[in-house]
Amino acid sequence: MKVGFIQFDPLFGEVDRNLETAGRLIEGVEADLLVLPELFNTGYLFTDAGEVAALSEEIPGGKTADFLMGLAKRKGIHLLGGLAERDGARCYNSAVLVSPRGVVGTYRKVHLFFEEKLWFAPGEGEFPVFDIGVCRLGVMICFDWFFPESARVLALKGAQVIGHPANLVLPYCQEAMKTRCLENRVFAVTCNRTGAEHRGGKSLSYTGKSQVLGVRSEVLLRAGEDEETAGVVTIDPALADEKVLNAHNDIFRDRRPRFYRDIGTAS
Repeated sequence: MKVGFIQFDPLFGEVDRNLETAGRLIEGVEADLLVLPELFNTGYLFTDAGEVAALSEEIPGGKTADFLMGLAKRKGIHLLGGLAERDGARCYNSAVLVSPRGVVGTYRKVHLFFEEKLWFAPGEGEFPVFDIGVCRLGVMICFDWFFPESARVLALKGAQVIGHPANLVLPYCQEAMKTRCLENRVFAVTCNRTGAEHRGGKSLSYTGKSQVLGVRSEVLLRAGEDEETAGVVTIDPALADEKVLNAHNDIFRDRRPRFYRDIGTAS
């Protein structure tokens, strides 16, 4: 299958402009699955709850989900992108997966980073794995990478590819994701944004370098730090089903979960 990312510099609050940019980049490539950044339609650096409420959308039914569904149907593609989701009185930092047939599912970010805790409710659902035909796709968002349990749960649930919308500001993720792929023998598509935001007396700079990693941690494709690009590479998802390390070790069969119980109980 062909997988890839859509890396660009979203402008805060300019939803129509950001959708136009994403659409232009998507139209220029052929792929089975493309991942867009976290909060790709709105930008990231919110300064108050009013902005969050004004820019959050329902899934389905909102402008962004409808836009992605239209693109997916026209292109015959699966798209995974991050947006602020409104559900009643709560807002979530979410990712929506769409296919040519409509919304496949959503994931609400479990591990909120920095001031996201001021604006968003944490997700309370499980880390999802979706069978999209060409692969089994697991989903996590940005700071979830910092917690190895996120990728491990997805892999244990059968994910072959991890889709990872992100707005990365720390310098570690791109290299750390190599370990996530190696220890789980999965592919990962981390889609980051570029540029910087300066709002409310605060500034954030984003690291770009979106990437597709292989099951042995190899970099199959990586964008530049400031590059606006649609990157696509061909992978064989079935390679992620092979967990054998050598003649005596299988990284999943060798697990001994009774010795890991403290992971779920320690405070």
